[in-house]
Amino acid sequence: MPEYPVYLNAYKSGKLKKTADALLASLKSCSICPRHCKVNRLKNKTGFCKTGALAKCFSFMVHHGEEPPVSGTRGSGTIFFSNCNMGCVYCQNYEFSQLGQGREYTFEELAKIMLQLQEQGCHNINLVTPTHVLPQILKSLEIAAAGGLKIPLVYNTGGYELAEVIGMLEGVIDIYLADSRYGDDRAAQELSCAPDYVKHNREALLEMYRQSPQAEFNAEGLIRKGLIIRHLVLPNGASGTEKVMEFIAAKLSPDVHISLMSQYLPYYLAKAHPQIQRRLKKEEYDQAQEILERYHLLNGWIQESYGEERFAGVNIKPK
Repeated sequence: MPEYPVYLNAYKSGKLKKTADALLASLKSCSICPRHCKVNRLKNKTGFCKTGALAKCFSFMVHHGEEPPVSGTRGSGTIFFSNCNMGCVYCQNYEFSQLGQGREYTFEELAKIMLQLQEQGCHNINLVTPTHVLPQILKSLEIAAAGGLKIPLVYNTGGYELAEVIGMLEGVIDIYLADSRYGDDRAAQELSCAPDYVKHNREALLEMYRQSPQAEFNAEGLIRKGLIIRHLVLPNGASGTEKVMEFIAAKLSPDVHISLMSQYLPYYLAKAHPQIQRRLKKEEYDQAQEILERYHLLNGWIQESYGEERFAGVNIKPK
């Protein structure tokens, strides 16, 4: 009988090692994300993400501020990776996502962090901004699995992914917590320096959904497997909420779980962009909720306390 989480099966069968080795080798001419920088990261040459052979981390902690089925009662074991394959001008984590604060960790050190978070009682290991360091994560996971790691992984991504790479994670990742930031490529380019974001994001979401078309929750309401799509509502309609939700309803399913986020504030370089140089208005968030209802996307969470940075989600519809 297959074990849970799924990476335990992949570890025992050798699939985890095979996938990790293949992705690590791809860093020789890096094509891990849509940018295809083609630099030799194994020799510490760097492209857009400014990351070489080792993963860089800013912090790790027991985190209670994620969606309720991720944080649960004991918190999510969150690892914040430094740098990013996106360049969001409004990123609230810009000190490490854009400015690169943090330090490099060996595979062994990263595995030790995973095990430490498990020992602290976390429900899962929450990999924040994992895209550009996925090979290093999987090599570390090999070591952690051998050392007794047995809680699921949350792949917490900005959504600028290659579908073929996400396909390689089948049988390794149980939970996808994925952004769908934009419904328009012009906004994605201007605000996140992410060419063709919409195409790549949609292809990646389709692959995540193919792997887990029905999210599963335990008796305590914790997510065991499946996809949660996050959408941060930006001022002046910059996030293209209607186009995002139209795609989800038509090409995925109205049953997909949506986390509609209201906590936008003009961090980092946002004040240089007139469209987003102010905080979100309550009526703009209300309009985004109306779009969810129009497309019958009634599974998931909205912000109970408008504008708070800490997630205080309530179900879109009562259980």
